[in-house]
Order: sequence, then structure tokens, then C-alpha cells
Amino acid sequence: MTSPISEDTTDSSESPEAEPTRQSGFLAATYEELSLVVWPSRQQLFSESIAVILMVSLSAAFIAAVSRFYSWASSQIFV
Repeated sequence: MTSPISEDTTDSSESPEAEPTRQSGFLAATYEELSLVVWPSRQQLFSESIAVILMVSLSAAFIAAVSRFYSWASSQIFV
């Protein structure tokens, strides 16, 4: 039978007093990072949203066309 090493028996949990400090540090760091963000203007947000919707629609139409082509081709081959 082996005995535990001293590393295994030490309590690695942090004290409960450190928890509020960690949370306030996290919130302060989060606020600091958010202040560095360059937020888009309303016009930029609108135009980029339209671009995304257009590209998703074109991609969906292309995938649907390819799917219909393969469906038609397989029905011609495996009739």
C-alpha cells in the first residue's frame, strides 16, 4: 500500500474571502476591454447586416440549386 505524497494532501482550494476580489477584478477588466471596442455606426451596422443577409440568401439558393441538380441527375440514372 502506498502513502499519499504531501502534494496530494494539501488543500488547493482558495479562501472564500478571495472570491469577491476575483469577481470585481473580472468585472473591472471586462469593462476596460469593452471601452476599447470600436462600435459600428448605425449606417455601417445596417449595410453590413444587409450584406450578410444577401450572402446567406445567395449561398442557400446555390445549395438548393446543387441539391435539385443532383436529385434530378440521380432520378435520370436510377429510374
